Amino acid sequence: MSDRARDWDKELAEIDRQMAKQPAGGTGTKPATAGSSGAVVSGRALFTTWLRVVLGLTLALAMTQWPYLHRCGLNLFLYCGAIVTVIVAGVWSGVSSWYRRLALAHLLSLLVVLWGLVLAARETLPRIGYAQETATWLCP
Repeated sequence: MSDRARDWDKELAEIDRQMAKQPAGGTGTKPATAGSSGAVVSGRALFTTWLRVVLGLTLALAMTQWPYLHRCGLNLFLYCGAIVTVIVAGVWSGVSSWYRRLALAHLLSLLVVLWGLVLAARETLPRIGYAQETATWLCP
């Protein structure tokens, strides 16, 4: 179809009529509560994301109050398991907050992951010979 066969004024007038039929807000849906992607986040989704973040933060802060010695042996492995749990909780809440476009929740999740990695480095590096101080995995 060539441009000469088209009546552009007619087509543009039709587009104007279609636009006039729509509500003033655009598509008529309620505004998005998060991000510019247009996705509407439900109250339950917000609650569960923040619950994950708070649980991760609580676990990360509780690691500073670990009540048992964890120099070697079973207690060390249990402590390392708790560190892995902190990292997993941070990643879990980070994915959820990224998906729901919650910036503050995502930042806090990244801090939980970072804290878990710091704890893991503090226990691992002396045992692999990288740190000045040396330690062993198993008790003598």
